[in-house]
Amino acid sequence: MLGLGIPTLITRLITLVIAFSVHEFSHAWTANAFGDSTPKNAGRLTLNPLKHLDPMGTLVLIFAGFGWAKPVPVNPYALERRSSSALMWVSLAGPLSNFVLAILASIPLRLNWVPYSSSSALLPSPYMFLVEFISINLLLMVFNLIPLAPLDGDKIVEYFLPESWNRAFNRIRPYSAFILLAVVFVLPMLGFDLLGWIIRPVMQNLFNLLMGYPV
Repeated sequence: MLGLGIPTLITRLITLVIAFSVHEFSHAWTANAFGDSTPKNAGRLTLNPLKHLDPMGTLVLIFAGFGWAKPVPVNPYALERRSSSALMWVSLAGPLSNFVLAILASIPLRLNWVPYSSSSALLPSPYMFLVEFISINLLLMVFNLIPLAPLDGDKIVEYFLPESWNRAFNRIRPYSAFILLAVVFVLPMLGFDLLGWIIRPVMQNLFNLLMGYPV
């Protein structure tokens, strides 16, 4: 942790504020659009980062490169009255917003508006900031699409699974948080980085695609 340079810390902190705020606001806005006022009543229909940031998730993101924010409360029954796919769209809105942020950040790099330059001892260069910004947003998107509660992928996959598969999925769901903790923290300590093997190739291919590199 202490080996991180000041430019990286600054980049991750700014990225954290933007990426998490937009991610959670997107959940809240989509739920509100489908007729669920729960996020609005909870004060989450805002881009104010103070309403969204989780202290532990913030520290993990700054030092480890990934993390989490406070989940937006939604009422599935209010959503289902509007559309059977509403909860899926609310869940998808967060990861999709991170992908949009990554796309927007890649445009000035792809068009060579921001030339390559290395960071100084205290500040990140615009080029390095955008590269890190893209990488973290892609990481947040892919990580949140993992089909384990409480991640967004849980509700997204549930919508598309056949009913027979959903019954099996529901039996696993109570243990999802424990499985996720084991995959993220325990297995890497044992030298088995399952999450890295899954996420890293997907992130790299998406990054290459946005940057115009060979996939």
